[in-house]
Amino acid sequence: MADESVEKGEEAGAAGEPEAGEAAEGADSTAEPAAESAGGQDTAESEQAPEAAVQAEAIPARVIKPDVKFVRDVVGAGGSDLKKCYQCATCSVVCNITPDDTPFPRKEMQWAQWGLKEKLTGSPDIWLCHQCNDCTAQCPRDAKPGTVMQAIAKMTIANYSISPIAKAVGSAKTFVLMALLPVIVIMAAIGFQGHFSDVPRGDNGAIVYSKFMDIYRAIDPIFTIFFVIAAILLIMGGRRYWSDMVNNHVSDGGSPPEKGFFGNLWPTVTEFLAHKRFRKCDETRDRANSHLLVFYAFVGLFLTSAWAFVYIDIVHRESPFPLYDPIKILANVSAAAGIIGITMVLIYKFTHAGKISRGSYYDWWLIGTIYVLLLTGIGAELLREANSAVLAYPVYSLHLMTVLFLFIYTPFSKMAHMMYRMVALVFARATGRDLGVE
Repeated sequence: MADESVEKGEEAGAAGEPEAGEAAEGADSTAEPAAESAGGQDTAESEQAPEAAVQAEAIPARVIKPDVKFVRDVVGAGGSDLKKCYQCATCSVVCNITPDDTPFPRKEMQWAQWGLKEKLTGSPDIWLCHQCNDCTAQCPRDAKPGTVMQAIAKMTIANYSISPIAKAVGSAKTFVLMALLPVIVIMAAIGFQGHFSDVPRGDNGAIVYSKFMDIYRAIDPIFTIFFVIAAILLIMGGRRYWSDMVNNHVSDGGSPPEKGFFGNLWPTVTEFLAHKRFRKCDETRDRANSHLLVFYAFVGLFLTSAWAFVYIDIVHRESPFPLYDPIKILANVSAAAGIIGITMVLIYKFTHAGKISRGSYYDWWLIGTIYVLLLTGIGAELLREANSAVLAYPVYSLHLMTVLFLFIYTPFSKMAHMMYRMVALVFARATGRDLGVE
């Protein structure tokens, strides 16, 4: 028997595992007497012991190094009930959108308890979760897995962006300081054009916002600069996130994603645009409609801005445009859809308060910003039609400040979830982790 194990050890050594052979010989020398003392156990079992020892020795041990600070950060970011989880797996069972292979959020709750930061921030599952909170509603320990996942998503954004700014966005204490930047920029532009003491009017005495904030000297350069900066930061964060997911996937024995990011982008976009995953949630299924309204409201407003650029810079049409113009219709419909959608979000937060969390400052920051942006936009238009310059220009200024505020802090706020979720969905499809919702 010992000779047989030595031969197997030599074969393992020839395969590049010399230690395995030595371990097998030692294991066999102890296993054989044990079998004899047991009264003649099946010889086949004792013969399999050296082979099992060889296989066990060939698997490297993984040392877990908990990041205690990361655990504290998860708790501080909103996952205060993390330690209540006792790994019953109810959360993964009730989730309708988790993949069958290594489902979430059970493993994420475990990783968060163990402080495995790299496993979490470089995981696509953090963003495959849509925070519908079916898991939170059904959790027998009230550990709020959905809230914990949201807290980790918030920390993921901070991890892949400029961290001090991301942390400032998530703290109510820094709100006033953050708001100062867009206020100073817009006020400086108004002062530079000399409109603090002068209320500009059109040829017929009407209110014309382009005479108050010149499009070529103020609007275009200011918003283009901050929009480009925000886009670059989002792309950089997305690239780092993709790279970490690939590295984690390969280190776990997977193959690099086929076709890469862009090869899997289009089918993911079509699913994303229809919000199919949201409709698979049970507890807050109607949340899909509210989220869809807000999403398409911003799409419509973005198209309105692009259309205005064509009108003003290419066709050379002067603003303001009449209410019956298609560009105005698109703008007003988009704004109305946004108001309805964000109000529905607000209603659901309160009506489902018994089952899900009402959210943290991080959530309310975005809801409040969207409200102010849309209401000031509609208000500026109505006040212009009413020819009330004393109110119209301040409201228009506040609208510009809010838009700039959103541009500046999008890469660090919950608004960035659209980009990170898209990257995660593409990666999941590219690796066969999740082929999407049909």
